[in-house]
Amino acid sequence: MRRYAITTTLAAAVAVATAGVASADRQPRPNKVRAVIHATDYGCAGHAWATDTIRRVLKVYRNDNGSYRVREEDSARFVTNADGAVRSPGNCPENRTRHGRTVRDGVVGTVTGYITGTVTGGSFDPGGKCADPCNQAAFIEAYFGPNAKFSCLTNSRNCKFMWVYHARLNQRLRFRYFEDSGSGAGTFLKERFKGDIASR
Repeated sequence: MRRYAITTTLAAAVAVATAGVASADRQPRPNKVRAVIHATDYGCAGHAWATDTIRRVLKVYRNDNGSYRVREEDSARFVTNADGAVRSPGNCPENRTRHGRTVRDGVVGTVTGYITGTVTGGSFDPGGKCADPCNQAAFIEAYFGPNAKFSCLTNSRNCKFMWVYHARLNQRLRFRYFEDSGSGAGTFLKERFKGDIASR
């Protein structure tokens, strides 16, 4: 989940309350928060390699025990860092598939993905605000309060994620597809990498 350990800047957010809630005790459909986020992207070796502009939908389901099932769905565009060639995102020993070594600056493409886990110890506020800069912990705190704990930020088996990268055609690349997926968090993290975005 190295890509997930990012510092993000919340550019704009619109909270959308779900209609049709049957009662105060049941929530048959999720509440949603939509946000535009600018983020530094990190590769499988923990190195910065690109900047993302993310359109995120945060879906929140309230459980009977007072906790919340949370799913973040991202649709983004990335551009590689503008300070020369950097280590490619899939260049690490943990990536056992074919991959490259470096990616030059100015390479662009798309990212789609999600992360899902459980929030406990908080109360959902669809009108929450996350101050700039807004990392993942601050994002959860903004919408669930300072006592909230997100399972994907602890030692937990209760987390699942996947992000898929596609670089645009005709950019003289050796590798155009990269995948970061897995389950668990902290000491229970099981992460898999596939492919790369690489020019060499």
